[in-house]
Amino acid sequence: MNLYPAIDILDGCAVRLVRGDFEARTVYDEDPLSAAHGWVDAGATYLHVVDLDGARSGAPVNLEHLRRIADELGVPVQYGGGLRSVTAIDDALAAGAARVILGTAAFTQTGLLEQALSEHGPERVLVSVDVRGGHVTTAGWTETTEITTESVIDSLARRGASRLVFTNVDRDGMLEGPDLEEVRQVLQAASGASVIYSGGIGRLEDLQRLAGLGESSLDGAIVGKALYERRFTVAQALAALGG
Repeated sequence: MNLYPAIDILDGCAVRLVRGDFEARTVYDEDPLSAAHGWVDAGATYLHVVDLDGARSGAPVNLEHLRRIADELGVPVQYGGGLRSVTAIDDALAAGAARVILGTAAFTQTGLLEQALSEHGPERVLVSVDVRGGHVTTAGWTETTEITTESVIDSLARRGASRLVFTNVDRDGMLEGPDLEEVRQVLQAASGASVIYSGGIGRLEDLQRLAGLGESSLDGAIVGKALYERRFTVAQALAALGG
């Protein structure tokens, strides 16, 4: 399994939110590039960058930060937040993203997901399934729909999406660990699609438990707050996921 250290950018800083609440933020680094440097220098081989300003406004805001990170560090960066048009997707890829992550637009913009998959391939287009209380959230986690997790994953599979990022928003930033039964259900619903898990990882044991599921479709885990607060190191996380 892969480790994806998270760099969430809000007002130009690397932050973490609690349960997707934009008012419950903690600033961990005033320069996202500095935060990215820290993870890569510690051994990270992938980065997960989220443009929170873009997620809230509906269009990318922090492409220059993405460009700086991708140009200087030379590791694959997956980038999401505000990618709700063909132009926005193209701009993110041009700025250095190895993969783009579609959220709201995958559910609301007719044909956008299919066009992105056709033009860039399934390896470069991920879909973020963000869930609160068992239902999908959109617009930067600010709106909760009536769509259930299982139904949206089934729909995405039929539309050709083969790489997903699953986030339990209720657990995000809480450091209380993943719900393994929920993860199993998501993997079952995904029917072989590659899934990256995010939400609540706070201890090495959480990573070990995810790896212990032994599911080849579980690509990796996104970790933010636990790394920033030095609950474990990148090296320890990589070992836990590899073990």
